[in-house]
Amino acid sequence: MQSSNELKKTIGMPQAVALYVSAVLGSGVLIVPGLAAELAGPASLLAWGGMVLLILPLALSMGLLSARYPNAGGVSHFVTLAFGPRAGAMVGWFFLMSVPIGAPVASLTGAGYMTAALGLGEGARIAIAATMLTAGLLINIVGMQLAGKVQIGVVIAIIAVLIMTFILAVPHLESSHFEPFMPHRWMSVGQAGAILFWCFIGWEAVSHLSEEFTDPRKAAIKGVTIAAVIVGILYFLTALATVGTQSYLHGGADVSLVWIISQALGSWGSLIAGLTGVFICTATVIAYTGAASRVAFALARQGAAPQWLTRLSGRFHTPIAALGFLAICFILVLSIYSSGLVSLTTLIQLPNATFILTYLGGCAAGIRLLKGNRTGVIISWISFIATAIIFPFAGWAVLYPVVIVILYGLVSRNGKAIE
Repeated sequence: MQSSNELKKTIGMPQAVALYVSAVLGSGVLIVPGLAAELAGPASLLAWGGMVLLILPLALSMGLLSARYPNAGGVSHFVTLAFGPRAGAMVGWFFLMSVPIGAPVASLTGAGYMTAALGLGEGARIAIAATMLTAGLLINIVGMQLAGKVQIGVVIAIIAVLIMTFILAVPHLESSHFEPFMPHRWMSVGQAGAILFWCFIGWEAVSHLSEEFTDPRKAAIKGVTIAAVIVGILYFLTALATVGTQSYLHGGADVSLVWIISQALGSWGSLIAGLTGVFICTATVIAYTGAASRVAFALARQGAAPQWLTRLSGRFHTPIAALGFLAICFILVLSIYSSGLVSLTTLIQLPNATFILTYLGGCAAGIRLLKGNRTGVIISWISFIATAIIFPFAGWAVLYPVVIVILYGLVSRNGKAIE
């Protein structure tokens, strides 16, 4: 019998794969291939190859933990088991407070592609972004069964467009575009690799949905493996098309994918590119909104967040109060952005450090909890070291986790004590 304090198990294997793909294959696929090529030239493909090889341990470290310890707390729950309630709650808050900024940033990015394609202004961009966020919230209110089905359709559409883009690029691939192969020396390959790391963060998000997996072991381990292969192939093909056509030089590094499609299909190509941006970023919003609402619910259930966040929808049995909290945050962030007080660049940087710290906590938990599984420990170490190397690049954004620590301290002092 379904407990009134538990979430429904409605996520099957296909939905899990779609959620994993959509959480990882975000707006980065639209802009990062061009930016990496601008930094390292054709040698950026070496960085892509390296990251594609790293993607499986990064994904499996989260998948193995989700299979063994399915819980709405996700990474927060894993860290709690490994290092205690306080550490787990802190990591949960890092993830929870990343999404209220990260989701609006994703929606504004996708909306930006659409408004650029249609020649619309900033007001239209904000309206489209608000619509994308609303869709993400409403779909998650109905439940992850619907969210998973929507994600399947969206992910299929995204894969189709990216494969089509590569096919359209093939006639324009020229060997001369790969010379000189390394115009900016080896250091540029490392710099490109640091940028590419952001394209492969997202595996930790779906761990917060693991309590709703109908078969945690199958959905988490097999699902994440399939998703990792799909994401790795799509990223590399997109990067190859970008370098081989030199679209990053012709259309601009941040819109190289748009240039490839529009060159082949004209104005219709621009519209397709704009819609692709909206689809990709809406899929990311759905996945992260679902994950954040579940971690808020889990934190409140263990007494590490206000108790009203445990309220579930009577009809859909979804964390309605947590979704309401996220809705308020989304409105605030969009309002601040629309006022011109904060740029999109600044908003993008803010959650970087908290996402890295969330991942570091999960990898550290994997090292301790997966003892007895040698492969699990090794891939957790690989993931931990790779993530730790990236952390210094967060720069001034490390101040945001400090703010969250202070906020958590106030909440835990006024609420139920964490033993």
